[in-house]
Amino acid sequence: MTTLTAVSAADSGGVVNGPEGEILDWDAIDWRAIEESVRRLRQRIFTASRAGDLKKVRNLQKLLLRSRANTLVSVRRVTQINAGRKTPGIDGQVALFPDVRADLAEWIQRESGPWKAQPVKRVYIPKSGNRAKLRPLGIPVLVDRVLQARVVNALEPEWEARFEPKSYGFRPGRGCQDAISAIFLTLSGMNPHRQWALDADLASAFDRIDHDRLLSSLGLFPGRGLVRQWLKAGVVEGGRLAPTEEGTPQGGNVSPLLMNVALHGMEKAAGVRYRKLGTQATVVAKDAPILIRYADDLIALCHSREQTEQVKARLAAWLTPRGLAFNEDKTRIVHVEEEGFDSGSTSADTAASC
Repeated sequence: MTTLTAVSAADSGGVVNGPEGEILDWDAIDWRAIEESVRRLRQRIFTASRAGDLKKVRNLQKLLLRSRANTLVSVRRVTQINAGRKTPGIDGQVALFPDVRADLAEWIQRESGPWKAQPVKRVYIPKSGNRAKLRPLGIPVLVDRVLQARVVNALEPEWEARFEPKSYGFRPGRGCQDAISAIFLTLSGMNPHRQWALDADLASAFDRIDHDRLLSSLGLFPGRGLVRQWLKAGVVEGGRLAPTEEGTPQGGNVSPLLMNVALHGMEKAAGVRYRKLGTQATVVAKDAPILIRYADDLIALCHSREQTEQVKARLAAWLTPRGLAFNEDKTRIVHVEEEGFDSGSTSADTAASC
């Protein structure tokens, strides 16, 4: 039985996690209460992760992955909010009507496990800022999209409590303008000390992330098995299935978060050091570089050309076991004042994404 056949065949007489014989009225759901339920659990995961209580983090993640509210929120996000809600995967299925969304939520909550991830469908879209070039996307099937949204809700708060301060891409409450502001504040003032910049881009980062290293970073996350399936599910292009031995295809809900997990630790690798101010606040040590990252674009602001070259060498060595490398055509070392570095963007790609 195919995915959507199964969804259609699911007993439409049951409420998700509710009494049998009642029909889920999608339009009557109290979304404010449902969203608040998910928000509270995410906050508890964040707090436990910040406190270093990993056992509590895992228990709360299991609870959220089983949560009725999380399923409903995830179906709503995938089928009503996300920009790609009308673009099907290899299953050819979308859910544009309330009754279909209700059936989908019911089937996922009651009958989707154990689930086997399906290959993604390869499509190409014009790149932002350069429409002559195409960006490859991998579109998951409908059920995988919802399951990925559920996993993101459980995994993201654990890592948000751990992510480095100057990482801005694909993070809740942060964006491109925050990265630009961080660059501007570092370079402004009467006598800024960090006048050398490593302006860097990673080569095809989404397509080259090492799977084993990434899965190891996830530890005993209860959705780790599903993540592994999504990484290994393969890509269908032109009717042919190609295996995916590396990378996490752009287009899935979970891919941006996995990218950030894979790149966590980059500041430390670059030699960034923080010192505390009082009980909570921290600032970068005066002699250390500052690294500002937006997704796979980054700027390292340094005191000298020698320090900048050291940072580049350290990062190159750190990236290699993760399956990643600099795109040398888009990576350069410049003196901010002498060579006219544009502090208004971390790179052409980052500026285009704002």
